[in-house]
Amino acid sequence: MTLNACIAAFALIGCLLLIAAVRRFRVRRIGSATFNSLLALVMFLLAVCTFLVGADLQTYERLTAEQPAGELQLARIAAHQFNAVLTYPNGKVELFFLRGDEWQVDARILKWLGEFDLAGFDTGFRLDRISGRYTQIEDERRQPRTVYNLNPPDPIDLWDLARTYHKWLPWFDALYGSATFLPMADKADYEITVSPTGLLARPLNQAARDAISSWH
Repeated sequence: MTLNACIAAFALIGCLLLIAAVRRFRVRRIGSATFNSLLALVMFLLAVCTFLVGADLQTYERLTAEQPAGELQLARIAAHQFNAVLTYPNGKVELFFLRGDEWQVDARILKWLGEFDLAGFDTGFRLDRISGRYTQIEDERRQPRTVYNLNPPDPIDLWDLARTYHKWLPWFDALYGSATFLPMADKADYEITVSPTGLLARPLNQAARDAISSWH
């Protein structure tokens, strides 16, 4: 059963229970009317919660094979300071100011159990954040850092729910984070892809290839 079907079923049961409660109130069967009203409220709450979970799930892209997640272009503006342009496959563009020697992108990956996968719940991914990082540990500790959220917070966070209540939500085969990072360089262009095993990054131009070849 899909999430939309679950929402419809909960809402329908709630409506039927509410109608039954109204009829019982009319004939002064207060006890059973109150009970039906409470059950109806529970059904409506389940419908709302399922809707919110579904809305959060829509922020995850379906993942069946390696596919593009974004393209990152960099421009140096000062020592350890870069402007970054992240272009998503759908054409959306975001601009960031990054400090450091390297860029890093993190993602969340949800992998469903086999029976749910067969029902159409494919492995999903969502880019989580982008940040700048320093090659030297001492710089990482002392220099200013930059990090940005790539997705706004949701009323119900499926990732947090599944991680916190995993024993009671046994539908997920795996919940894991993945990250990739490569050096920043002026005019460097990188491709970011994602596969069921996690994030990958590849250079797209000579500036990026030169940065990787001299990276240590």
